[in-house]
Amino acid sequence: MLQVFMAAPAHRRLTSALVFATAGLNLVGCSSPGLSGAGASFPAAIYQRWFQDMASQGTRVNYQSVGSGAGVRQFIAGTVDFAASDVPMKAEEIAKVSRGMVQLPMTAGAIAVAYHNPGCELKLSQAQLADIFLGRIRDFKQLGCPARPIKVVFRSDGSGTTANFTAHLSAISPTWKAGPGQGKAVTWPTGVGAKGNEGVAAQLGQMEGSIGYVETAYVKGALQAASLSNASGELVKPSTEAAAAALASIDLGADLTGSNPNPRAGYPIVTFSWILLYKNGNGAKLPALQKTFGYTLSDTAQASAPTLDFVSLPAPVLSQSRRALATLKP
Repeated sequence: MLQVFMAAPAHRRLTSALVFATAGLNLVGCSSPGLSGAGASFPAAIYQRWFQDMASQGTRVNYQSVGSGAGVRQFIAGTVDFAASDVPMKAEEIAKVSRGMVQLPMTAGAIAVAYHNPGCELKLSQAQLADIFLGRIRDFKQLGCPARPIKVVFRSDGSGTTANFTAHLSAISPTWKAGPGQGKAVTWPTGVGAKGNEGVAAQLGQMEGSIGYVETAYVKGALQAASLSNASGELVKPSTEAAAAALASIDLGADLTGSNPNPRAGYPIVTFSWILLYKNGNGAKLPALQKTFGYTLSDTAQASAPTLDFVSLPAPVLSQSRRALATLKP
């Protein structure tokens, strides 16, 4: 019996034939060394699809959507075979990994400013966006909608989604940059916390008048995504096309870890998401690791990204990631 465990909820476009129990999804297939991973909830919907595909090919993957911060900690501790993060590991973190490591861009997408307020269409300037999360704008009437108090929801766990969202706030607001600043966890001036993209989305769905930030795939049901101003002043809603336009401005560099917190084109809050792998000491699991991530970096797997509200990696990035994957050792 093969098992793929996913903590994140199924995306709205996944077929209803995928029935997930609390513990995970059971699939029948051939026996092979199982893999365990943990980390970012941002890409969980697409990893869910890809790891299901791998199960049908005889590879068992146990991935826990616990947030980028927790995933990196488990990777450093050596308790997983791989991890996922929406923020590349820093030099001081990498120094703690005795087996060496590679960081592979695996997917990409947009972080939406999601809100629950029927009859209100938000089009936010950069100043308005910062002021909402600074607690300066407290009512929807200040944003051109009928009066209703604003309830901010943020991530309570260490999160790459938070790191990228606060990097954007720091880029557009000197006040935000001076404090709270940017990082996987910050001290929020206002609001209530929830764990994971799925937790924030659930909290937003339960509270009218709420606003928060989640990966675009989690904007569904009663939730809407605000239009945001990019660095050129253009108001843009999150979409795979708008995210791709912004991601095109990012130079990942030789180490594949670049970013742009305030792009001039496209939707302004975008990120790549990385898989973290050990350079050495993979032992008997090396074939399963290279098979799994060789598949997720394949043209076939990447072509499925837009159907799940993610962005297919550009061809040059795919080539770099495939070359890095080939350097893993037993």
